[in-house]
Amino acid sequence: MKKKIKLSAVAAASLLLLTACGTSQVTEQSTGAWEQILLLFANAIKFLSVGGSTAVGIILFTLIIRVIMTPLYNMQLKSSRELQDLQPELRALQLKYPGKDTESRLKLTEESQALYKEHGVNPYASFIPLLIQLPIMMALYQALVRVPFLQTGSFLWVTLADKDPYYILPILAAVFTFLSTWLTNKAAREKNAMMTAMTVITPLMILLIGSTIASGVAIYWTVSNAYQVAQIMVFNNPFKIIAERQALENEEKERQAKIRRAKKKAQKKK
Repeated sequence: MKKKIKLSAVAAASLLLLTACGTSQVTEQSTGAWEQILLLFANAIKFLSVGGSTAVGIILFTLIIRVIMTPLYNMQLKSSRELQDLQPELRALQLKYPGKDTESRLKLTEESQALYKEHGVNPYASFIPLLIQLPIMMALYQALVRVPFLQTGSFLWVTLADKDPYYILPILAAVFTFLSTWLTNKAAREKNAMMTAMTVITPLMILLIGSTIASGVAIYWTVSNAYQVAQIMVFNNPFKIIAERQALENEEKERQAKIRRAKKKAQKKK
């Protein structure tokens, strides 16, 4: 558990570091390595700006990035689901070794590791794709807010450099964020207060921030989170997972019932 917390701290620290990479404008004269990555992303968006529409370039580039990262995201979801499936057994081990002494902690760690090995689960596997995705998504975000030529033009009812006057994009971004978080947690065997809170808090943050930022960023958030909802439904459909899990549980109940009936018959024959 402590190692898991440390890895979460590393992920949070990575995001904080990337957020603090700078807020100044990035131009062709910028020389920093991070700024060159932002320019690379910005020029790719410019290349994809069909008909000179920067918004179209943002949409297409966001979709391309999400498609490229689909295997990583699926890996993260798969690892998280496998870890969630082991939560009842891990909780049983925690009840078995409730002590805070060194021996109890050591026993709990040893048996937890044995459980992971038995089921072929790496408890840290979900963090690797996350740490790869964070810099990419942050670079895309910072390119949108720091490269001037990505803030020019308009799209439908919005001006890319200004906030959405009707708050439609922030609302859509928040709705898709809620759906992606809710769907991700839907198939969890055990839910806790933190998961429930994040399902509500994250969309609210997106809504509040999205209501004040440039519409170009709001477009990116909306498209990215909409893609994530579709991705979850295609590759990690929680309703399908729940149905499969219920079918396995029913099969196990039926198997146990047959065993009990067989034992009763054997006892009657005696």
